[in-house]
Amino acid sequence: MTEASPTKPSGTEFIPATPAPTPPSAAKPAVAPPQPSVGRAELPPSGPVNHADQLARIEDKTARIEDKYARSEALLSRVEEKVEAASTRMNEAARQADLSSLRSEVRGLSDRVSRLPGTGALVLTALITAVLTVALMVAVQRLNLDRMLPHSVGGQTQTTPSTPPASNP
Repeated sequence: MTEASPTKPSGTEFIPATPAPTPPSAAKPAVAPPQPSVGRAELPPSGPVNHADQLARIEDKTARIEDKYARSEALLSRVEEKVEAASTRMNEAARQADLSSLRSEVRGLSDRVSRLPGTGALVLTALITAVLTVALMVAVQRLNLDRMLPHSVGGQTQTTPSTPPASNP
């Protein structure tokens, strides 16, 4: 690629900006108008060609094209920066949305945990359960209700022994 330059190329100083004036004494030869010919296209004869003037115009056009290219390149770089900035903002917005949803989930979980009973309530429940269990077991044994419990739980069997008890003499 060529280097983009906003100024004219440095090689144009030796070419004059205007063509050199022709001396008035030089007379132009009379040119007869071309006669139309059928089947052949002829180009009209051009006047004397000033190669330095053509070269200057070509270099001027090249400089303008280079300037346009440099402006286009600068515009594209600005557009690229704006697109990158916009994508960064969109990523930040997406992260913020993710963070806000995460915050709401954590807040909901915190509310659920705060509704759970604390350590004191759990210890009190355990003590009350233990005391009531002991009291009920004592009541069952005093009222001789342990026979009603199934054998697998620890109740007494209700069968009579097959051998009579031995009598003491």
